[in-house]
Amino acid sequence: MKIHKALWFGLSCIALVVLMIAFLTPWDDLTTGHIGLLMLALIVVAIMLGFPTAFTLMGMGVLFTFLAYYMQSSDPGRSLGQTLDLMVQRTYATMTNDSLISIPLFVFMGYLVERANLIEKLFRSMHLALARLPGALAVATLATCAIFATATGIVGAVVTLMGLLAMPAMLKAGYSVRLTAGSITAGGCLGILLPPSVMLIVYGATTGVSVVQLYAGALFPGIMLAILYMVYVIIVAKLRPDMAPPLPMEERGVPLSPESAKLAAGPYTRAVSGMLAAMFKGRRNHGVPFGFLLRNLVMALAPLAVTVLMVAVVHHALTRPAVVYEIPAELRLGASDFDSGLAEPPSGGLAEPPSNELAEPPSSDPAAAPGVSEPPGTPAAPPAAAPAPAAPAAADTSIAAPTGFWIFAGICAVMLAVFYAALTWARLEIFKMLMASFFPLAVMIAAVLGSIGFGLATPSEAAAMGAMGGALLALAYRRLNLPVLRESVFLTAKTSAMVCWLFVGSSIFSAAFALLGGQRIIEEWVLSLGLTQIQFLLLAQVIIFLLGWPLEWTEIIVIFMPIFVPLLNTFGIDPLFFGLLVALNLQTAFLSPPVAMSAFYLKGVSPPHVSLNQIFLGMMPFMGIQVVAIFLLYMFPAIGMWLPTVLYR
Repeated sequence: MKIHKALWFGLSCIALVVLMIAFLTPWDDLTTGHIGLLMLALIVVAIMLGFPTAFTLMGMGVLFTFLAYYMQSSDPGRSLGQTLDLMVQRTYATMTNDSLISIPLFVFMGYLVERANLIEKLFRSMHLALARLPGALAVATLATCAIFATATGIVGAVVTLMGLLAMPAMLKAGYSVRLTAGSITAGGCLGILLPPSVMLIVYGATTGVSVVQLYAGALFPGIMLAILYMVYVIIVAKLRPDMAPPLPMEERGVPLSPESAKLAAGPYTRAVSGMLAAMFKGRRNHGVPFGFLLRNLVMALAPLAVTVLMVAVVHHALTRPAVVYEIPAELRLGASDFDSGLAEPPSGGLAEPPSNELAEPPSSDPAAAPGVSEPPGTPAAPPAAAPAPAAPAAADTSIAAPTGFWIFAGICAVMLAVFYAALTWARLEIFKMLMASFFPLAVMIAAVLGSIGFGLATPSEAAAMGAMGGALLALAYRRLNLPVLRESVFLTAKTSAMVCWLFVGSSIFSAAFALLGGQRIIEEWVLSLGLTQIQFLLLAQVIIFLLGWPLEWTEIIVIFMPIFVPLLNTFGIDPLFFGLLVALNLQTAFLSPPVAMSAFYLKGVSPPHVSLNQIFLGMMPFMGIQVVAIFLLYMFPAIGMWLPTVLYR
């Protein structure tokens, strides 16, 4: 059987490293830390050659762990036993991580929502609602992708569905291939940033940052990035109408229903005032049923009710007493995984791996305390020297709403006034279409993210609720049958198995890397450079950006984040803020060739005349927008840190 050349090359690299370690004398010429760096480089080469990531990590980790223990004891039997013990401990530590429970549930929810066939109705209603904007089809595509990404979080599904739905419509309308491809791929990639993102769960479980706080922090940066995409499309359509022609007038509206046509023929041109007049002066509109008026009036007043509820919730969150939270001792991840008889590290640079790379990094800020995916739930005990009666008095003290809240409330009031002033009978029909397609998704998204954000449920519990909501949505739209359920369960099991094996491989690899002292060498090298905080952040983000070209985000997270995170405390960087920067940066892994998976997803459903190079060129401006978003987040950290601070202060 013929073996691929890449396999021979990978095996040759492994053999070369083994021969160097086995026969090189004296040992001082090649320390164990340098062997760890060789292992890291070899992993990257093997993954770029196409080897399965999870099993490559496990294989390399086991091989180099055995070599590390053998260099210490020169006893093959004992070294093999220690290596097997480490494999079992790291696998057990990974599989007992509660953060991973939510992954299969969120993935299952996404596949069910995808099969509920809501995206076609949502895109059509968004297209009509935004018809007057320049580049309306591209803006509607980005808005639909953002909403659907929040409901599914599956990049491949969103890009594929929008490629089938939006690409023919945009090309038929005269949009350029590059703008069309860039809008679809960039919008689809929002699923790895907007919650409930699987990438945020993977980052939180790998680095020990709270998934709850990551979800809260990633919401506004994700919305900001989607808005930047839309602004870019509008500017391009305004400056280059040939790339995004305006829609014809006949495609900007929908026919009125008979009841609405009767109401529109009356003296009232605005929908809300016309319906109120018809309800209280029924003689003028005796041909319109009262039930029709009531249903449409309730639907038209829904934005007012939602806005009032949102403002009330924000007011409550801002004025509630500040409570300092502390993670209970029994939930802390600090137990050593290496207490079962592993040998002491040798003096020649061989360092024992950390007790658990999934443990939370040290932090003195209780508001940013990572470590578990559950929302903070236990108030911190007062210090021994503090007087006991002070706690209840502080709990009853209300806090005045800041000036920013009243500015926010004023903006909401102005937007509502403009909305109802512009709500004609024709726009009411479009709004009804939008509500029919978006309202079910909005309820499910609000239930899942709201329960997580306000501490009503853990991510795992909210994911279970979301999975049930996805099943109910599919059932309500008559899409839930045995073939759909079977396919969703199969794809969920496939994705979850990939993530779990990836975590096991990453855990073994990280333990081997730390055991060899590679982490110590990197830390010493970075500290010797004398970098400032901004220089370190810039260096880290540039490295991650460059890694996004040949590697996928999963490989970057599980391999390189355990290397960066231990350095954050030295430079005084909040791991939560660093995670938000990484989440924005990692979108390049889906938009940067040659591994840009979103481009291949879109190419698979594109017309034959659309080439892969055109798709790549269309994605480049959106990669530049991602860099702008990273810069804005760094310059204004409150974009990502305000909401976690308010909710979990």
